[in-house]
Amino acid sequence: MARQTVAEQFVETLVRSGVRRLYGVVGDSLNPVVDAIRRNSEIDWVQVRHEETAAFAAGAEAQLSGRITACAGSCGPGNLHLINGLYDAHRSMAPVLALASHIPSSEIGSGFFQETHPDQLFRECSHYCELVSNKRQMPRVLQTAIQHAVGRQGVSVVVLPGDIAAESATESPEEHAIVTVRPTVRPGDAEIDALARMIDEAERVTLFCGSGTAGAHREVMEFAERVKSPVGHALRGKEWIQYDNPYDVGMSGLLGYGAAYEATHECDLLLLLGTDFPYTAFLPQRNVRTVQVDVRPEHLGRRSKLDLAVWGDVRETLRCLTPRVRPKTDRRFLDRMLKRHADMLEGVVKAYTRNVEKHTPIHPEYVASVLDEVAADDAVFTVDTGMCNVWAARYLTPNGRRRVIGSFTHGSMANAVPQAIGVQLLDRGRQVISMSGDGGFAMLMGDFLTLVQYGLPVKVVVFNNSSLGMVELEMMVDGMPAYGTGLRKTDFAAIARAAGAHGVRVEKPKQLRDALREGLAHQGPALIDVVTDPGALSMPPKVTREQLSGFALSAGKTVLDGGVGRMVQLARSNLRHIPRP
Repeated sequence: MARQTVAEQFVETLVRSGVRRLYGVVGDSLNPVVDAIRRNSEIDWVQVRHEETAAFAAGAEAQLSGRITACAGSCGPGNLHLINGLYDAHRSMAPVLALASHIPSSEIGSGFFQETHPDQLFRECSHYCELVSNKRQMPRVLQTAIQHAVGRQGVSVVVLPGDIAAESATESPEEHAIVTVRPTVRPGDAEIDALARMIDEAERVTLFCGSGTAGAHREVMEFAERVKSPVGHALRGKEWIQYDNPYDVGMSGLLGYGAAYEATHECDLLLLLGTDFPYTAFLPQRNVRTVQVDVRPEHLGRRSKLDLAVWGDVRETLRCLTPRVRPKTDRRFLDRMLKRHADMLEGVVKAYTRNVEKHTPIHPEYVASVLDEVAADDAVFTVDTGMCNVWAARYLTPNGRRRVIGSFTHGSMANAVPQAIGVQLLDRGRQVISMSGDGGFAMLMGDFLTLVQYGLPVKVVVFNNSSLGMVELEMMVDGMPAYGTGLRKTDFAAIARAAGAHGVRVEKPKQLRDALREGLAHQGPALIDVVTDPGALSMPPKVTREQLSGFALSAGKTVLDGGVGRMVQLARSNLRHIPRP
């Protein structure tokens, strides 16, 4: 009986840790591992067209499943292509194991063909990155890498020379237990008691929530009711906290809307829950006491001055905190913020409602709003960076079952279709919709062929305005004329049909709803190419150049006067909770 190879040991360990797919592009130094996958029925090799797609797909699968995933690149250029998607996964706290295959071990340091130093190159976008220089070393390095990725929620990289991967293992490695689930973190009683005292002393409390509130919706709502607090959110907190929320005052930040800015500045105690919100211009700098609760201690206090830092999961923290806090009865601050939120949304919705069904080119706001209406209640949306972020933030209505995945922290272009691949492979029966800008879609368009090759029923909605819209806005904000942002008009639907997928081009608003429904109902991959208005960049009329400079917006102003869809109705419905005299 042939002795097991190092590559086979590697693959078996991945399977034992729960990995079911390895995304990548096969080649030279990676061949022993891919061949080991071919002979293992418990794991699949997913052939993509670009390794960047492999990393994005693995990261998205990890975000949706909560389990470790894996991607791979061959030596030199192959694994270098992983780096952008790995940065995104790492900054999204997605547990991903990356295999960076390497040149023959005896040639390292000689300037060999395709030589790089991946053990150095990937350090900034990983918690653990190590070169396997001896076959006896591999099992322990791989196990350590997996536990770093899971335990610290991010990327680990194993650098494995192809010749070592092909060697016969000297012996079967001892099968240590592998950690694949993170524990919850509860703050100490001293921190809980200190926070309870601060809340009891405060008259006006505001909660500002991020992605760390995932799984804590009930606890946040119970706490908000107890202390009569408005609840705002960052973009990554939207899907977890906005639905079924009678205390909602909208989103703050560059894409913000509603009264979240006012609620965070007019309170006397601000609780930052599970958010590493980076835009300090939107956070109060004085006169507001601030507490941050986060499971990652390195996030505490790095954005704003804190009066108390609490290390713990949001859900566990609130479970301990809520019973210790005295109930508040004064709703005046909460009700004033709810009323202001509804009024502010009414003020910007006109841009969406005015003549949209006759406007050509089509309002992108209208596209996003109709898509929100016709999509499934448990759809997963992957969203390109840029203007698609704006439309997703404003028009996608969360309900506790939908998911929204994007490059929200790293801010990379071209993420939506690659992320959709990972999400759809996780569950072929779930509706997956890629909201793609024409610039982002074109950048990694080759992997539309991956959808076709695997028959993945991803629906790609291209917002085709023949421009890099967000970059045009950035130039306008800085007082520059748009330059280098125009794109040649392209019929992406024709390209999709040529590739063997469903493709339809929409140029008139009256065609939109039927085209979206037809595309969503199609059994295989589909692309709906919607020609949208490149002029949908109108700025709020009362914002000064000084306020716009560097996106340092204040007083709750929105970056784009583009409406907010069904959020107006949600805000108005929350006014029913205000007691009537």
